[in-house]
Amino acid sequence: MFLVGLTGGIASGKSSVLQVFQQLGCAVVDVDIIACHVVQPGYPAHQRIVEAFGTEVLLENGNINRKVLGDLIFKQPDRRQLLSAITHPEIRKEMMKETFKYFLQGHRYVILDIPLLFETRKLLRYMKHTIVVYCDRETQLERLMKRNGLSLEDAEARIQAQLPLKDKVRMANHVLDNSGEWANTRRQAILLHMQLEQSLEYLPLRLSVLVGLAGIASLLYLLARCLLPSP
Repeated sequence: MFLVGLTGGIASGKSSVLQVFQQLGCAVVDVDIIACHVVQPGYPAHQRIVEAFGTEVLLENGNINRKVLGDLIFKQPDRRQLLSAITHPEIRKEMMKETFKYFLQGHRYVILDIPLLFETRKLLRYMKHTIVVYCDRETQLERLMKRNGLSLEDAEARIQAQLPLKDKVRMANHVLDNSGEWANTRRQAILLHMQLEQSLEYLPLRLSVLVGLAGIASLLYLLARCLLPSP
């Protein structure tokens, strides 16, 4: 098995592309879902967020108000880094659990949806392939304003707060261009899935595990012969 990092930019269409891979039966680890999970009441990250940002970031039911928290950290890099320091370790733990589950199920590759893959670079070294969902800036602005009801100024500020998509394109192994018709983007994703599925890059890890298991079995057999009395 090998790992594939999927990323993009705000309103580039990454979530829609991820759905295509899921429909094709791919193993997918969605970091956004995990990020929501680890901040639920009762989890360590939830308590630390409340301690760091106060009860004003809570909804009436005790859940984190993601919009309030997002607005709070948007223009304060130090508070954004604090939130990352709280949540990222918990997110990585859950990602490892999900990835190991898919390995046991025999998947050839696992897609990890990581919004800040190139920004943090902490998980980049584990990725055999990287995919960027790209769209041109004009399309990105139009989609963001329509989706979030933002003014042009606010939409531009949100986009400028991220690493430019053109920079991510230069660092990626694969680029899915979502600037045009959705049918074309979907076709690109299907072709890429076929390419990854036919790759033999999953073999080294699987063979190493099999060799390790065979070695353990042999050791147990020898120990049994030494410890058990002969007939």
